[in-house]
Amino acid sequence: PTGKNRRIELAGLDLWRMARIDNVFVYPSEIKIDCFNEALSRTLSLWPLIAGRSYLDDNKDYFIEMCDNPIPVTLTKNYDLVQWPFDSNVIIDFYKHSLSIYIDEVQVTKLFDNTQNEPLVRIKLTHIIQSNEWILGISWIHELGDAYSCLQFLHTLSHLYQRMEPCELTLIFERRLWKSDEVYPSFLPLMKHLTDAKSFEEMWRKFMIDQQSYDQVNLCFSSEQLIKLRILAGGNKITIQDALTAYIILTLNTYCYDQNDERHILYTNTSVNFRGVSNSIASHHQIGNCIFMMLSDKFEDSYSLSSIAKTIRQSIIKSRDSKFLECCLSTADDAMRKMIHNNRLADLGFHRNEIIVNSNLRYDWSNLVDFGYKDKCRFYTGWSGAFYLRVFRLNPIYNGNEWLPRDRNGAEVIFRIEKNLKENFMNVIKRDINENFKNVKN
Repeated sequence: PTGKNRRIELAGLDLWRMARIDNVFVYPSEIKIDCFNEALSRTLSLWPLIAGRSYLDDNKDYFIEMCDNPIPVTLTKNYDLVQWPFDSNVIIDFYKHSLSIYIDEVQVTKLFDNTQNEPLVRIKLTHIIQSNEWILGISWIHELGDAYSCLQFLHTLSHLYQRMEPCELTLIFERRLWKSDEVYPSFLPLMKHLTDAKSFEEMWRKFMIDQQSYDQVNLCFSSEQLIKLRILAGGNKITIQDALTAYIILTLNTYCYDQNDERHILYTNTSVNFRGVSNSIASHHQIGNCIFMMLSDKFEDSYSLSSIAKTIRQSIIKSRDSKFLECCLSTADDAMRKMIHNNRLADLGFHRNEIIVNSNLRYDWSNLVDFGYKDKCRFYTGWSGAFYLRVFRLNPIYNGNEWLPRDRNGAEVIFRIEKNLKENFMNVIKRDINENFKNVKN
């Protein structure tokens, strides 16, 4: 590569300080090191941003300097494990298990300290000798870009490893820089996660309490079940994701938070991708953090699948209005700059009567980063939270003897729930699935 030492100034929307994307991919057989290194070299020539370093100038503006520095690739051999130790659930319960031994974590505390030389991405390969499985772990700083950005980088790497030409994308690394005089205070109530920002120490305490007080649930839905929910929730007027979110909310409201004034869910706060709304904001091929949190209106009927789904869909449609979006983003950008200036972090924890939705359903991670192992690559990541829905495609399943046919359009939903409510909630989900959702109030 050569980025020719060009500096990319980061927008306030990019300043997710202390945040990383740490992902793991498991392959049933060998990743050839020579081919991998060659593919990585070619990928970096297309993605010089990744080989850069963080930089903070005298005006406290944040940059990534494309200075052609190497990124570390570590190879480890594991002689102890008989095989990959986890099942096919995408999110491993952080409180019980850790993926950290498969990841060479970027040291985020060293970033934007010009005396340091910390890479923006670290890669680790682990070979489980007894099973001959290979594991790819990536640690990626959020300032580089969101999940879409990370996935596109890895997809290019996987393509080039297989000696396939990458998709012809015109990657755009430059960010839209928002002006401080374009702030709309009336939009701040939509951004409690930014206006209620907290110190790192406070957020860590909240995180650990969250992990200790709540149990993780992993819910798997087949493509047929998702289609059924969509029909019940409104058909073509809403998406599968709308219907799935609405079903989880309806079930929680009916069986867990029926008489709970604080926790009864009346709003969604959805992580929305704004690429392609307007090229002046972010094109389809923008590399960066092109997401913002969209708060819905209050549900007209919080016990109705269709009412909840309709309200969610209306909020997403509203977020695609370019004028509304400009006002939102300029205000959020300013709030994030002030947050970072005051050494605060966004509070993505529980807010009264709200649930956060962060969906990767549109991204088939295991398929797009399969290195040629079609329908045999499994994708994993960490972290789950209370009142924070994460959604992914289902992983392929190996039953011990063979790979089962993959349900490409199924979904896994992950979040944390109060320990005393988990069993009842799970029983309701199982009952609904067994009855093909015939008793769900639509």
